[in-house]
Amino acid sequence: MVTKIFVNLPTADLERSKAFYTALGCELNPLFTDENAACIVWSEDVFFMVLTREYFGTFTEKTVVDAKESAQVLVALSRDSRDDVDAILAAGLAAGGIEPKDAQDYGFMYSRDLEDPDGNVLEFLYMSEQAGEQGPEAYLAEQGATESV
Repeated sequence: MVTKIFVNLPTADLERSKAFYTALGCELNPLFTDENAACIVWSEDVFFMVLTREYFGTFTEKTVVDAKESAQVLVALSRDSRDDVDAILAAGLAAGGIEPKDAQDYGFMYSRDLEDPDGNVLEFLYMSEQAGEQGPEAYLAEQGATESV
């Protein structure tokens, strides 16, 4: 069995979250979507369960933090190209997300952050396949870069 990942995120407004994530190109799985939760399908192996804050709280004894005030996790998702990173950011910004910092270009990797309307941070990145295989320092050395990572 292939490992699948389910990231659970609290939301103050489930309908707004569903609209935001479908604007990014995701689909909803209706079998796991109701008035408390929405199953956001990124791929056949990656899913977000966006849960109302109240429902999210039933899964933990800990305080559910406000992602606009505190960071608990940064979710990084790879894309096929720099253009794909830029395109998903454009869609997210148009759907009500914000870009909390400037794009990061490390030579071997390009990334941009997007906050959903609840403040959850999604990092979208493109890394050259060669850098992934060699590691950043070897890749940059081969490319003639003078800066170390």
